[in-house]
Amino acid sequence: MALTYFQFLGAFVAPPLVALTALRLRDRREDWWSLSGVAVLVVLALAYTTPWDNYLIHRGVWTYGDRHVIGTLWLAPVEEYAFVAAQTVVTGLWVQRISGPPDATFRPKRRDAAVGVVAGLVVTGAGLACLGATSTFYLGAILAWAGPVLAMQWAVGWRYLAARPRVVAAGAGVPALYFAVADRIALADGIWAISPATATGVAVAGLPVEEGAFFLVTNLFVVQGLVLFDWVVARWA
Repeated sequence: MALTYFQFLGAFVAPPLVALTALRLRDRREDWWSLSGVAVLVVLALAYTTPWDNYLIHRGVWTYGDRHVIGTLWLAPVEEYAFVAAQTVVTGLWVQRISGPPDATFRPKRRDAAVGVVAGLVVTGAGLACLGATSTFYLGAILAWAGPVLAMQWAVGWRYLAARPRVVAAGAGVPALYFAVADRIALADGIWAISPATATGVAVAGLPVEEGAFFLVTNLFVVQGLVLFDWVVARWA
């Protein structure tokens, strides 16, 4: 029997959310201020993702089964907003668990901001180029949407992030892989569907590369944002 979107959240999103929350409570950490960074990112994630998500639904890039969702807010299922918020919290709690204390003594170089902006604009440019062809439209939409956020984060501290490759790789890679596998199950159950007309058709283990790219960049948003948040706050303290 196919899962509904709500059941999907209960089966795949709630367990890591509850587990990571319980571990945070058990540790009785004193740096509760760091959770404000997670809260800020939840708000930003919903604000930035909502119009993009709804636009792609409007364009028919993906669809949702009527019998799989409780209802819609604008064009997206209400469960979609819960997924965006919950993924942000899960990844945020995960990376804070593995990141260790920030290095307040680390200082960026003068040209770092310009290099970070240029790198983000390259991602944006690649996305805009992909938007020109129907078969790469979804991939282009992801890259063009991700580029400005990456540009801002890399402008703030790409060198600091580069000095912590294991934290960034594990912080983003583990939840990206987990949610990609869950996404593959959701696609197989018909909770949502990707239009073949706007996708490359390339898949890894049945998962469209566009979906893998989406979970990679969204988890990078959270990981880089929180690592930089802790670093900036430590420098100001």
